[in-house]
Amino acid sequence: MSEPEQQQRDQSAERFLRLVQQKRRGTLKVYLGLAAGVGKTYRMLQEAHDLLQHGVDVVIGYVETHRRRETEAQLPGLPQLPRKSVFYRGRALEELDVQAVLQRRPQVVIVDELAHTNVPGAGNEKRWQDVEQLVQAGISVITALNVQHLESLHDQVLKITGQDVQERVPDQVLRQADEVVNVDLTVAELRRRLEEGKIYDAQKVPTALRNFFRPEHLAQLRELALREVAQQLGQQIDRGQQAMVQPERRNQDRLLACINTNAPAAREIIRKTSRLAARFGAAAWYVLYVQTPAEAADRIGLARQRHLINNLQLATELGAQILRVKDADVAAAVLRVAAEKNASLLVCGVSGAPRWWQRLTGRGVTFHLVRAAARAGQDLDLFLVSH
Repeated sequence: MSEPEQQQRDQSAERFLRLVQQKRRGTLKVYLGLAAGVGKTYRMLQEAHDLLQHGVDVVIGYVETHRRRETEAQLPGLPQLPRKSVFYRGRALEELDVQAVLQRRPQVVIVDELAHTNVPGAGNEKRWQDVEQLVQAGISVITALNVQHLESLHDQVLKITGQDVQERVPDQVLRQADEVVNVDLTVAELRRRLEEGKIYDAQKVPTALRNFFRPEHLAQLRELALREVAQQLGQQIDRGQQAMVQPERRNQDRLLACINTNAPAAREIIRKTSRLAARFGAAAWYVLYVQTPAEAADRIGLARQRHLINNLQLATELGAQILRVKDADVAAAVLRVAAEKNASLLVCGVSGAPRWWQRLTGRGVTFHLVRAAARAGQDLDLFLVSH
């Protein structure tokens, strides 16, 4: 290892150590990558060694090496806690043992695969919930995540790769992180590692190269990861600046997303508003569902009701406040709620008509909302999400 690389590693470990020492609540550090195989777990284990050398009590809670030799070579010398064995469908499976970590109470614990879904009976449903529990208990966590698992990016990832990623992490988990590090590789280097068998078994490589690991897919995922880390850094800087200004001069933007029982459109609007709220550093954001007589509980099917509940739950996980009102005039209800909540930006959906002007001047709810807002003279911006 070159001297500049060693200095960079030392500085990273020292910076994280300062964060650990400054806070009573545990510190969260996330290594973010564009895809499997970029080296997130390897980097976490390197940092664990560096922290040990600085006298930090660090242990491995859960690491998934995927039998990669370079990663496995980093394990010797690092204390590991036993995993929890859970018997499920005739097999004994291993999960992170949260209680063992809490009893051991290290300063720092390494927990891989943040997006993982735990086996029923393991405790929390998701590993990110395990991590939150440890951080709240005052234990600092270093973890890893691929960008395609971020909840608000689900629709974009689906359009890019054609894959419906099932295991997803709420954006607020990443927003609460004290440090987010991008583990970056060029597209060519990542594909080369795949071809050399350093990521998947040989029989899986051809399929991976033709599908998820296509150059155009990786290039767009890489851009998403870089943009996400840049946004996180910008928010950290903004938080530092906001803390020094008077409360009345801080960002007071409030966003209001309007949805109905159209499940796919509602999901896209919710995720887009979550991204906008994060980008603007909004003081709050809301998801409003206006129930019209046509959408009364006894007039819509159980499937649509279930989809609505799921979308409202998604909004809650992403950090929104949920608002539900009953009104036959959707536009009037939206403007009334916007005034009550001092909303500065409305986020609404428009159907996939071929031209934006036709979408805007159609006779749907959005058209009536635009016209009503203009007549009311409210100081509102409108953001349209095409679906």
